[in-house]
Amino acid sequence: MKLRLTKLLIFLAALIPLERLLWKFFHDALGANPIEVITHSTGDWTLILILTTLSITPLRKLTKQYWLIGVRRMIGLFAFFYGCLHFTTYLWLDKFFDVHEIIKDVYKRPFITAGFTAFVLMIPLALTSTKGWIRRLGKNWQRLHRLIYVTAIAGVVHYIWLVKADIREPLRYAFVLSVLLIYRIVVWLSAKRRKTATVAVSGPPSEVIQG
Repeated sequence: MKLRLTKLLIFLAALIPLERLLWKFFHDALGANPIEVITHSTGDWTLILILTTLSITPLRKLTKQYWLIGVRRMIGLFAFFYGCLHFTTYLWLDKFFDVHEIIKDVYKRPFITAGFTAFVLMIPLALTSTKGWIRRLGKNWQRLHRLIYVTAIAGVVHYIWLVKADIREPLRYAFVLSVLLIYRIVVWLSAKRRKTATVAVSGPPSEVIQG
């Protein structure tokens, strides 16, 4: 019951950025460049939610709050939702679905290439986020969902390359991502060290039999 209430609250909270944009739209409060406001807002929230998704596992382990794992999928899907809004804004309001212009942008503008890469990588993550796909893919599900690291890196790079002057904001995202990646690397190295130590103590199978 408590988890359901938590999920409901997170669901409602995740819709607030969209509600704010809609309110600004209907009250003519998007400023002189509404497309830029919508693009930046949806892009920011895509990155925020991706990084939040990545932070669930370390937070769960460090705080022993195991219920957090139950909301990770929802947050990840909201990241994809805002990613879709961000991409749709670019396709529709910026390029008016001009395929030739879009292809040219992807090839010639590095920040568009990075952003396009991040969005494309999010698609299989969203499609395979259900329990059914977890069962079908087995261990391969975890391997596939490691793409979220590449997605996050591509998203941060997209933001850094996009900004021409003040890069403090994208660097904050880069710092948070770096901390999360370093944590994962430390955990992986610790697990590998423990495994090596266990093998060294037990010795090869032949030695154990002879002993």
